[in-house]
Amino acid sequence: MPIASHAEDRIVPTARPTWRGVCAATVVAACAVLAGCAGADRSRQAEDESRRIAQYYADDPIGALLQRQQIRPARRAGGGQASHSPEPDPPASPAALADTAMQMLGIRYRWGGDDPSVGFDCSGLVAYAAEQSLGLRLPRRADEIARLGQPVDRSELQAGDLVFFNTLGRRYSHVGIYLGEGRFVHAPSAGGVVRVERMDMHYWAKRYNGARRLMAMR
Repeated sequence: MPIASHAEDRIVPTARPTWRGVCAATVVAACAVLAGCAGADRSRQAEDESRRIAQYYADDPIGALLQRQQIRPARRAGGGQASHSPEPDPPASPAALADTAMQMLGIRYRWGGDDPSVGFDCSGLVAYAAEQSLGLRLPRRADEIARLGQPVDRSELQAGDLVFFNTLGRRYSHVGIYLGEGRFVHAPSAGGVVRVERMDMHYWAKRYNGARRLMAMR
């Protein structure tokens, strides 16, 4: 009589998802959603900041004259592989000179001064702004600065052009930076501060000597 085999057939267990695996997958999905929300929030914040800056310059006519960086719309996500090479900065325009000088408003006049920590005289303000914004090292006398750059007709003045005046009985004894709309910024004289004035004021109009335009070195 044959002996019956008591060996049980092996049953291969079917893989079932565990609570731990389900939870892990849920957490990953939630993180992805949160990351997407955070990215959208940052994009909205950038657009809101751009609109705020645009409104600021619209309300401030001098600021509008000096705005050298146009507000760029937020970049939309697109297909394709992103480039990791940074885009080179565009060369600074002469208007950057005026932008830098305007940041010095209210700093006291000091003869021979060429730094905001101690004060400025007229050529010191121009030299400081030119080095900071255009990468230029200028002479420290207004009449020497007047030999640089290209001459500019008064009817063609642009923000950042240098404007010269005869205030000491000799030509090119005072220099300022044109802002546009007949205004210029300068360090006036002892007891004063860096400020904006109009070129059509009688004092400045009769002492105007000409203008020069500098170009950036970087």
